Parts: sequence; C-alpha cells; structure tokens
Amino acid sequence: MLLHRLSTLMEEMGLNYFNSVIFSSSHYFIMVTVLGILVLYYAHRRKSAIYLLDFSCYRPLRSYRIPMSMFKELFLIDNMDPEAVSFQCRILEKSGFSEETSLPPSLARLPKRKSITFALEEAETIMYEAISDLLQKSKINPKAIDILIINCSLFCPTPSLCSMVANKFRMRSNIISFNLSGMGCSAGLLSVSLAKDLLRVHRNSLALIVSTEVLSLSWYMGKVPSMLLSNCLFRMGGAAVLMSSRAQDKHKAKYKLLHLVRTTKAQDDQSHGCVYQDVDPEDKEGVSISKNIVNVAGNALKTNITSLGPLVLPITEQFQYGFSLIWKKLWATRRSAGIYTPDFHKAFDHFCIHAGGRAVIQAIETNLGLKKQDLEASSMTLHRFGNTSSSSIWYVLCYIEAKGRMKCGDRIWQIAFGSGFKCNSAVWKCVCDVKPDMGNAWSDVIDSYPVQVPDFVKID
Repeated sequence: MLLHRLSTLMEEMGLNYFNSVIFSSSHYFIMVTVLGILVLYYAHRRKSAIYLLDFSCYRPLRSYRIPMSMFKELFLIDNMDPEAVSFQCRILEKSGFSEETSLPPSLARLPKRKSITFALEEAETIMYEAISDLLQKSKINPKAIDILIINCSLFCPTPSLCSMVANKFRMRSNIISFNLSGMGCSAGLLSVSLAKDLLRVHRNSLALIVSTEVLSLSWYMGKVPSMLLSNCLFRMGGAAVLMSSRAQDKHKAKYKLLHLVRTTKAQDDQSHGCVYQDVDPEDKEGVSISKNIVNVAGNALKTNITSLGPLVLPITEQFQYGFSLIWKKLWATRRSAGIYTPDFHKAFDHFCIHAGGRAVIQAIETNLGLKKQDLEASSMTLHRFGNTSSSSIWYVLCYIEAKGRMKCGDRIWQIAFGSGFKCNSAVWKCVCDVKPDMGNAWSDVIDSYPVQVPDFVKID
C-alpha cells in the first residue's frame, strides 16, 4: 500500500519522466563512448599514408665530364691494354651516352691510383650537395629528420656513410640510421620500401634517403670484356629523397606512395651470377656483367608484374590477360595462341625505367608494349648522365618534372633492376601540379631535350 502511494506520488511529481530522460542519456553516452573507441581503434590500425615531399639529384660539375676523346686518351696514356681501351670505346659509341656524362676527378688522374681517400671525397661531394639542396628546397632543419637511409652498393667505409652525413649536418643523437650495401642498382626502391615500413611504425616521422654509387674504388683496370662493361655503363650521380608520414605534410607533398612490389630471383643460379663482383686471372677486382642480363631482367620483370598487375590494372585488362594464359595452355601447339600484353597506359601516366643501358630500356619497351615517348625520360637520362645506378630512377622522374609534364592525379611507375637478381616496382600518385624547378639537375639543358640518339647496334 505504501509503495503504491509512493509510485502514485512520483508520477504526480513527474519523476518517471526524469528517470526516462536520465536512462536515455546514459544509453546515448555509452553509445558515443563505444563509437569513439571504435574510431580510435580503426585510426590506430589504419596504415599511415606515406608521402614524398621532394627530392634532389646531384648535378656534376662540367669539369668532371668525360667525353670519348678524353676517355681514350686517359687510358692509353695510363698504359691500359690497347685492346681493352678499343673494346670500351666501341661499347661507348653504341651506348647512347652524350659527351656530358661524368666521372669523379680521381679517375682522371695520371697515373691512376685507387685510394679510400678519393672514394670518401667522391661520396662526400655527391651526398652533401644533394642533401643540402633538398633541405634548402623543402625548408627542413636537419634535426627534424627521424630516419636516415643511405644505399651505396660497392663502397662501405667505417664509420659508415650514415655517420658521415649525421656528422656533417649535425643530426640528432636518436636518429634511426641504416646503411645498405651490395644491393645493386635496385637499392633506391629497396630504401623506399624500408622507409615506408619504418614510417608506419614510427608515425609522424620524416625519413631521408640517399642513393648513390662510388666509382673511385670499383673502376676495373684489367682486360676481361665482361668486367670492362661496368666502366662503360656507370657514371657519377646520386639523389636525396625526403619521405614523410606526418599528417601536416599532406598538403606539402608532391607524391603519395600507393604500392611497392619487390622481386628477387637469387634462388636461380643464372640470375644470381649475372652481375657479380670478382677478380680476374690477374687478380684485378671488377664487376662482371653477363650477356644474359637482358633475359634475366625480363624474367624478373614478368614475376614482378604478376604481383603488381592485380593492384593497378583495370579488371578488364586482368581478365584479358588471364584468358590469354588459359587459351595458351589449351592451344599451346598453335602459333596463333599468344599471351595478351596488358595496356599499362590504363594504369599509369608516366614510366620511370631504370636507365641501366639501351638494351634493357628497349627490351622493356618491347615486352610491355610501350611507345618511344613513354621511355623518353629514361633514354634521355642515359644520354645525359649515363647509368647512375640506384639514383637513375630519380633522374628520370626529375626529367619529367623539368618538362612540366607532371600533373595532379598522374600515376607514376618506377621500375628498378639490380644484382641478385632483383626487380622492384613503386607506384606513386602525384598530389599536386608540379612546377619545373629551375635549380634541378636538368634545368640547364632541358630545353635542348629530347635529342635524337642513333639506333642501337648489337655488339658481339
């Protein structure tokens, strides 16, 4: 009876209304809290976007250039075997190089003398200039760099190249640094892959990548043709790249990293040995390049595309490629049964192919069904700078920018090959209209390019 009267009194006072309001508010609060926790969890688990803020390519001084006449004279005067000099000159005549490619001053000295002092001078010249230019353009204090990655395949001094850079630019004591060696011409994208993973673990960070090759200690002075090829291909160069996972850098960035696919064929003996550092019968050290390198590179590229294709190609292109594989298997005895080559123009606007040599560039043009203008940037990079190893893909991208061809929304495919044998691909999306930089590696000659390069002639 007492409880009934109390309930009636509460109803008269309107307390039941307030209880229902309090109950509804509690429910609302719990729902908002749970939703907030889910949003925070998703944000924590979501992969951070990786941006490329800017990059800079080293431009050698004109006094470092090595025209054909100087190349021949220097090595003949230095008592190098005349047949070896003649072989190299024949290769260079068909290489697609201009008279402007450069070698470090140490290789123009007479008599030639390999020295770690010269190698350190070469490394410092390239790295310090590329980094200084990049930091100045991006207005970044060296102490803001959280991660430092340097790749140089054949030169690995102590203290490391990372220590040299950290000392020169007075970087922080807690900087995370990595020095990659022995990774060949594909190490530029290997460094990007490492930076990507580190930037996602260490969020809101900046990563500086330096890609270069030091020639002073790796120049071959013997007679073996396969080892002499490296003298004809590699030239002085390097690049510095600034990447970020900081949210505030989204509107400062040039490119966003979409995909990165790495392929190694080291399990195959022929692939493993096609680019090999060794000594010749006279105990002279050099890097041997096999005649099979074009075929090896082609096989590595096919494997790489198998993984990359489903990530970038439209479903119609994937269907036609898959159907052609099935058709080829069913009708293998018929010559007409060929494998469909996907139209990569439907996935990419620009192609940055490693400028490793004319034969490699032309083989990719044929195998991927590309046009000559698609490979213009790579061919012109080979012509102006030669094969600058792991930094060549950045010279190619720099050419496209200098021509004013990079627009917001464009997709770029970078392909790099290297010893091991490796093929690596990176896909970037341009997030702004990139204006030509008047201080980049191409700015002094870009108006004279492209140039006509004589057709490639195979040399036995």
